Amino acid sequence: MLDKILRTLRLALTGKEENFTTGSIRRAIILLSVPMVIEMIGEGIFAVVDAYWVSKISTAAVTVIGLTETVATLIYSTAIGISIAVTAMTARRIGEEKPDEAAEAGIQAIWLGTALAVIIAVFGVYFADDILRILSKDEEVVAVGTNYTRLLFGSNIVIVLLFVLNGVFRGAGDASMAMKSLWIANGLNIILDPLFIFGIGFFPELGLFGAAVATTIGRGAGVLFQLYILFNGGSVLRMTLKNFKVIPATIKRLMNVSATGALQFAVASCSWIFLAGIVADLGKEIFAGYTYAIRLVIFAILPAWGIANAAATLVGQNLGAGQPERAEKSVWKASAYNAVFMGAVGVLFFLFAEPIIGIFTADPQVLKPGVLCLRIFCAGNIFYSYGMVMGQAFGGAGDTRTPTVINLICFWAIEIPLAFLLAKHFDLGVAGVMASIVIAESALAVIAVILFRRGKWKLTVI
Repeated sequence: MLDKILRTLRLALTGKEENFTTGSIRRAIILLSVPMVIEMIGEGIFAVVDAYWVSKISTAAVTVIGLTETVATLIYSTAIGISIAVTAMTARRIGEEKPDEAAEAGIQAIWLGTALAVIIAVFGVYFADDILRILSKDEEVVAVGTNYTRLLFGSNIVIVLLFVLNGVFRGAGDASMAMKSLWIANGLNIILDPLFIFGIGFFPELGLFGAAVATTIGRGAGVLFQLYILFNGGSVLRMTLKNFKVIPATIKRLMNVSATGALQFAVASCSWIFLAGIVADLGKEIFAGYTYAIRLVIFAILPAWGIANAAATLVGQNLGAGQPERAEKSVWKASAYNAVFMGAVGVLFFLFAEPIIGIFTADPQVLKPGVLCLRIFCAGNIFYSYGMVMGQAFGGAGDTRTPTVINLICFWAIEIPLAFLLAKHFDLGVAGVMASIVIAESALAVIAVILFRRGKWKLTVI
């Protein structure tokens, strides 16, 4: 038994199997989710390590990162939308046994992502200080963070392409390559962060700006690795320069799916901007504690996204192979596994919230709200696990409209009004904001499960 488990894990990490339309569903989930979970753990480790080093600079620096990432998440929602679209299209073509058309979709996604990155760069470089000033009334935050925000947006093409190309790998069932590219990117980030921030050795001391430099170099290296694999036959998909041309029809299909996919995440991201604005008004110490808690939540949720992403690939490939019932069974199994994982994380975070937040700060004015935020958020972990998988399953089928509508209802009709009401009217402060998140995300999961059971997603054509 142990030998069989080890063989499966070895296969999952080496990525030798790309088609998951036959055989054990449980085995397929393991083969896809193990590298995706490891990939997301790497992303989560970077988020936590980055917050740790930046916390050594100042509370204002931590606030800059929290505010910049809130806006960046909104903008990168479009990149995530393209990633969802190319994952769905690539998976569908692989299920239909058309690898050349899958590669074509990947190339068109690169063109689309590059165009997006140029627009973001122009916007972010020009309005960097305005972005910080709108979200924070503290001029120290603006002074400390403008160059950081400017570089992060100006070099965003490496982040956009990292999203898009990993969507190609995931759709092709080559989850191990997506894992390796993010580990390269985040591994370099982790190594370079303290070197550029504090000027260790021959590295210049750049402070907060150094964190953005480390991110740009690390993720740029990850993109170069992705392109090397795709152009040198290291994946099931093979790209060549001669077919690297713009195909309007394919781009149009990608845009049709990615538009609502982008809106889906933009709706969620906008809600985080409103929540960040509410918390920022409570003071920078409270906002710093909130930022630490959210970073830790990201650390916990990213591996769960790995399981959810596995469900998206299984849905796309099995629909392409004409097996919708197998696609549905895959989603229910993935949801159950995700619930076990998220439930365990929730218990650990609730019990040990204070020592965990204490790793980042000893300031009681920051520590107390951070602990409170982390404990409240954990209350909805089981619900989140189902909502995540269902949302990705819709996306894997190419149905990005359904989760977009759900997000509009739960985040804009429930979460934002409730957060304002609880935090301001009932004077619950940051506790009210976190309670609104739990209620809205739990409602999202319930609605998503009901709509998934109806099965209309099985009829989506892409």
